[in-house]
Amino acid sequence: MRKGSELLVAALENEGVDRIFGVPGEENLDVVEALRTSSIQLVLTRHEQSAAFMAATYGRLTGKPGVCLSTLGPGALNLVTGAAYAQLGAMPMVMITGQKGILSSRQARFQIVDTIATMRPLTKVSRQIVSPATIPTLVRDAFRVAQEERPGPVHLELPEDIAAETVASPPPLVPPHPIDIPVAHRAALDRAAEMLLAAERPLIMLGAAASRPRATAGLLGFVRRTGIPFFTTQMGKGTVAGGTNLYMGTAALSERDYVHEAIERADLILAIGHDTIEKPPFLMGPGGPRVIHLNYTAAHVEQVYFPHAEVVGDVGPSLELLADRVEGKLHRAAALLPLRDGILARIADRAEEERFPPTPQRLVHDVRRVIPPNGIVALDNGMYKIWFARNYRTSMANTLLLDNALATMGAGLPSAMMAAMLHPDRRVLAVCGDGGFMMNSQEMETAVRLRLNLVVLVLVDNAYGMIRWKQSVDDFADFGMTFGNPDFVQYARAYGAEGHRVESTEALIPTLEAAFAAGGVHLVATPIDYSENRRVLVDELKARLPVA
Repeated sequence: MRKGSELLVAALENEGVDRIFGVPGEENLDVVEALRTSSIQLVLTRHEQSAAFMAATYGRLTGKPGVCLSTLGPGALNLVTGAAYAQLGAMPMVMITGQKGILSSRQARFQIVDTIATMRPLTKVSRQIVSPATIPTLVRDAFRVAQEERPGPVHLELPEDIAAETVASPPPLVPPHPIDIPVAHRAALDRAAEMLLAAERPLIMLGAAASRPRATAGLLGFVRRTGIPFFTTQMGKGTVAGGTNLYMGTAALSERDYVHEAIERADLILAIGHDTIEKPPFLMGPGGPRVIHLNYTAAHVEQVYFPHAEVVGDVGPSLELLADRVEGKLHRAAALLPLRDGILARIADRAEEERFPPTPQRLVHDVRRVIPPNGIVALDNGMYKIWFARNYRTSMANTLLLDNALATMGAGLPSAMMAAMLHPDRRVLAVCGDGGFMMNSQEMETAVRLRLNLVVLVLVDNAYGMIRWKQSVDDFADFGMTFGNPDFVQYARAYGAEGHRVESTEALIPTLEAAFAAGGVHLVATPIDYSENRRVLVDELKARLPVA
């Protein structure tokens, strides 16, 4: 005989789950007991939202669903932001929440909300488990759905009486099996090849879906075989390794950014892996370039994105077939390449300025010097993200973890913690504004308890800087965006971490180097000067390039 909770944990082990993140409640106690004697590590977090961010990042980095656990009611509702984060970011994740008993109720409606209905618009599937006998098939299906294109979160609710119910003849577990994605149709590949061969100034864009672990292998080969220069969206950074000399930049803004000099001159853009959940990297309109959409799934037609042709199928193999059709025949492939040096030179401008507090350009420059090519930088959301997206060069996929989909604050630290768990041999740096850091700063205790090697760089401007900038862009008064902060050095030490304060621009690199060399959890606080860069960005938006 086995309890429903034991069947659940066995089914999770069957899926290869090695850790679960969460904050259990009394409705999960049978599950917790089953986990105690299992091979699965229970990673206790200090907030359910952080557990969801960590599980989603596990899915992002591995391609396999991460798992998080909460109780009913308030605990389940604290997963909502993480569910949206995974849904918009296409990160496979399975959320398991508790519930009061459904066969009888001794507590009336205490703490009960309709979690199934709440989660339904934020997940691919949201289901309640009503019988232990269904657990093996429901878990197998949850992992299949979470992982298949387009990946995302799945929610399972396990009531406490179903978890405690015993089954005399437990149903067998369902073994996972590989599922291959079909390659693109021959006619679609022929059509795309014809458009590429006719293009005078082709350009490749690499988007969020190109960062999937399964996708990145075929991208470099395609770029090298065609010789077409490329740019990336924010979430597509690093998908093609360095050394091609074809990288044109990253679209940190939707228009009038440096890379848009090439975008606006292109007559054809091959958009590989673009997902319209990202803030648009360019705006389609009358007279603009023709666009080919190549992705796992069909395009979502938007006001600013309406491709002229689509190539739908497994990205890597489909690109190989497309390269077979055009290799050696694209005589104008490099037409836009002469723009590259000018674009990259403007991106590098002011990167070594010595003023203090440091500018974002100097900050990105110094972080890049400290982090090796395989090191991972996880960003929270704030003003600095624009410069990391634009200026931080990457040569490996998923080494700059930023969120350009939900773009929520509070995810940077949990994401970095997950990266540090998966890659203890790499340098991992969380970069957070003071506003975003404080939203989940309690997870410093979790990081210390787990003995992670992690450095957290907190950028201090005592304000919600991104919204303050937008106030300026829209000519509103500077109002309502500033706050006070704790002493971050003492704050870190209170959690058992090491705290450091940067007091000169030249001190940032040695402070970060010393923190990484020492190991353990370190917080490095530095002021940052956004004032001039706010003005520069406003000027760029309003005047640098003509509106298309």
